Formats: sequence, C-alpha cells, structure tokens
Amino acid sequence: GIPLNITAMMNTDQVYQVMNATEKNCPLIFSVFAGRIADTGRDPVSCMEKCLRIISSNSNAELLWASPRELYNIFQANEIGCHIITVGDSILDKVGLIGKNLDEYSLETVATFFEDAKASGFEL
Repeated sequence: GIPLNITAMMNTDQVYQVMNATEKNCPLIFSVFAGRIADTGRDPVSCMEKCLRIISSNSNAELLWASPRELYNIFQANEIGCHIITVGDSILDKVGLIGKNLDEYSLETVATFFEDAKASGFEL
C-alpha cells in the first residue's frame, strides 16, 4: 500500500517484473526513461505504448515519460495517453515555437547563420 516511484526503467520486462512483484492496486509510478531509450536508436513511443498496456490492470498505476529530448515528446506522450512527463527548462523554452510559421522560421534561421558568420570575422 506504499506509493512507489520505480525509476530509471528502460524496457517492458522491467515493467512486467514490477507489476508481478507488487500488490494488485498498489499506487505506482513507472518512470520509463523514453529519452534514453531513443538515445539508443530505439522507438520510445512503441515501448511506452506497451508499458501502458502492461500497467492497465492496476487502476493506481501511472506511466511517467522521463528524460524527454525534444518538445515533440510532449505531444507524443499526450497522444498515447501517458500520465506524466518530466520537462526541463530547455524544452519549456521552446513552447513559444508551437505552430510557428516554418517559412518565417527558415528565414530567421538563415539570418542567425549570417550573423554568426559575420561575428566570426572570417573572410574569403
């Protein structure tokens, strides 16, 4: 009956093991490090969807998308029904970009490159 946050999980086998080792409706948060899974070249969405299915028999279990790497991970987590996502400042700083016109963003990016080149003092 003690609420648990099982952290640093990286695969469905670990989620199965915790589900089998705990009481049926024990309050659990499964902190699966989706960002680190993606760092290994694996699809975190597929893993997180499977984790949701595994924990669905426990009405007190929640899935936490840990270590996101990009703003889009918030949308991915929401789309699959993930309960919680941890988001740091570097990702929150990008929230203002949601829905930004891509033509405008492209021009701003080129302008930034140009200013960086001028600031370097390099000449051809």
